[in-house]
Amino acid sequence: MDALIADFKADMWLYISIPFISGLIGYVTKVVAIKMMFQPIEFWGIKPFLGWQGIVPRKAEKMATIAVDLMTERLIKPEEIFARLDPARIAREIEVPMMEASEDIVREVMQEYQPGLWEGMPEFMRQRIIKRVKGEAPKIVASIMGEVQVNVSRYFDIRHMVISNLKKDKKLLNEIFQRVGKQELKFFCKAGFYFGFIIGLVQMVCWLVWREPWMLPAFGGFVGLFSDWLALQMLFRPLNPKKLFGYTLHGLFLKRQQEVAGDYAALISKQMLTPGIMMEELFSGPRSDRVIQLLQKQVRRVVDEQAGVARPLVLYAVGTSRYIEMKQHIADRILERLPETMKHMEEYAEDAMDVRNTLITRMRMLTPTEFEGMLRPAFKEEEWILITVGAVLGFMVGEMQIQFML
Repeated sequence: MDALIADFKADMWLYISIPFISGLIGYVTKVVAIKMMFQPIEFWGIKPFLGWQGIVPRKAEKMATIAVDLMTERLIKPEEIFARLDPARIAREIEVPMMEASEDIVREVMQEYQPGLWEGMPEFMRQRIIKRVKGEAPKIVASIMGEVQVNVSRYFDIRHMVISNLKKDKKLLNEIFQRVGKQELKFFCKAGFYFGFIIGLVQMVCWLVWREPWMLPAFGGFVGLFSDWLALQMLFRPLNPKKLFGYTLHGLFLKRQQEVAGDYAALISKQMLTPGIMMEELFSGPRSDRVIQLLQKQVRRVVDEQAGVARPLVLYAVGTSRYIEMKQHIADRILERLPETMKHMEEYAEDAMDVRNTLITRMRMLTPTEFEGMLRPAFKEEEWILITVGAVLGFMVGEMQIQFML
């Protein structure tokens, strides 16, 4: 014992450094693990094997699918939020810009198909035609929205919208996991230091007693591996609160369900399930051809109604094929102007759909298993790689320690 004490005193600072270096190993391996989860966003290196891409962005489609499955199965239904919109209110919201667009469209189409007739027409007659079309244009959009509400899934694909947007915007995908698990990611790094420090105390005693060269790299590897595994367990286990020796054990992420609900809902409602993105999906997504058919149907109806008793004369003046072509051209021009026009209803739609509060309420009602699925996939995908890297880094630092200790 005296010899051990003397040995400790002789190299006291080297011995004292062991638990701190072990703690540093634990901390650094966790920081590296988190960086590897999210960075780099695009593959860095020489494809296919020599390099790295963050696990979350590399698995963007799978991660996005997990996110949208949870969202559509347990949190929010497209039918539900579209039902909250009032087509008549939408028509009022877009009335001014839609009427302005209609006037431009009428002038353009008439000048293209019957320039002589249009130019020779008295101004009051031109204004009457424009006024009648302007009055009908917002109703066309209202009618389309009404039909969409009857069968939302026929015209709107929320899975495609979310998955395609997250695949394109991998930064947003990263942000979802980082925002949801911000406290857990911080804990993951801090826990690495504390676990490493405690193991380092054991390592210090073992080195003092046996002084075997293999011990430092072995302990370093163990710190990197075990601290990763233990930190992950503490984040997600136990799923439900359990009492042990007077203490309540509960997964740290699961414990924050009420708080996480607010962060997640704010992010999703502002950057993913926005009226603007939904309208873009509606009018340009994979099912937009059905919406376009609705638009063409409504335009044909309105043009025929406005032609009224003069329709035979119009057909005679422009020809049947040109008349049909003209209606198609009007529909195309309205479709071109719709994205810009529909922006004027976004503030109303955001309030009416109330996506944020709906998400908060439903998220707080999730079971522990369902709630765990919001963050766990980011860690679970290729978890073994993260733990292995932690062990390798710990082993390498342990080898470096030997150079100072011997």
